[in-house]
Amino acid sequence: MVVAVAGILIAGDAAAQDGFRITYDVDRTRPERARVTGRIVNERADDVFEVNITAEALDGKGKVLARGITFVDSRISRGDARSFSLSVPTVPGTTNFRVGVSSFRAGFSSQGP
Repeated sequence: MVVAVAGILIAGDAAAQDGFRITYDVDRTRPERARVTGRIVNERADDVFEVNITAEALDGKGKVLARGITFVDSRISRGDARSFSLSVPTVPGTTNFRVGVSSFRAGFSSQGP
């Protein structure tokens, strides 16, 4: 955890989910909303389409207190990365955040032999 001038910035661990690697930071300097910024890498064998990311504010027991969702891109080729940013309401009791791919459509790579 890094203490910022006006609040707290939390770095999220790289998460592997369904062939994606996600890294993110949470800026909690605004009391009513946290700003989640990060990067998603497509580590799948195929391209993915219509990718959405969800970030959740959690309490100390892991219960979801609030969430935010954002559209990342219409296509992420295999091996490519995209940045994302979204806001999540911070409610009393928020102690942690979790970020993951909430939806995508799998496709085929256009690369030949």
